[in-house]
Amino acid sequence: MISAIAIDDEPIALDIIKTHAANIPFIDLKATFLSATEALAWIQKNETDVVFLDIRMPDLTGIEFASLISKPAHIIFTTAYPEYAVKGFDLAATDYLLKPVNLSRMLQACTLVKERISAGKPQLGSSQSLFVKDGYDLVKINIPDISYVEAGDNYLSIYEGSKRTLTRMTLTEMLDKLPAATFQKVHKSYIVAVTKIDKIERSHLLIGNVRVPVSVNFKDALMRKVNF
Repeated sequence: MISAIAIDDEPIALDIIKTHAANIPFIDLKATFLSATEALAWIQKNETDVVFLDIRMPDLTGIEFASLISKPAHIIFTTAYPEYAVKGFDLAATDYLLKPVNLSRMLQACTLVKERISAGKPQLGSSQSLFVKDGYDLVKINIPDISYVEAGDNYLSIYEGSKRTLTRMTLTEMLDKLPAATFQKVHKSYIVAVTKIDKIERSHLLIGNVRVPVSVNFKDALMRKVNF
């Protein structure tokens, strides 16, 4: 079972999360909170796998709450304001749900958490970086700084702004190391950070002055993420 809590200053929103959680057999909703500060005190004393977290709250915002968690937990942001969800990406949130939350979308997010737990992938509070081999050296990559990844013949180019790191790794291996809510494969040779996209054209997207091709096979998945 995956232990969970939900935090929202709106009772109706919490009731919806409760109802949906009761219909997802592998989710054990341990507690719900109208106050983020009360939830923060609770989570410091109790092991929690996932937090359903509203962003716009009066005592602590969801972004502030997530940055204060000292124990690793998967964060699923819930919000009626899509523009706020983007702020959570740099915290490596696992997913986000747009209110009113429907069961199908919540099940999808919970399944992602289950898969990430099974695979031992990072939780919020556990890792914001990774190390990759560059020749005989290990180079630290700051995940929030990655703008895009490009596959070459036998290597990947990882771009953190103007910094480029070369490493021998497949695109699939790299994608598995990145938070799914933040990164999207858009082409057989490219992964992009959705928060770094400046413009999406018919068959390309722009990250700064860089034009990245977008395959029709990945366009729908990309649009779901950028449109929340």
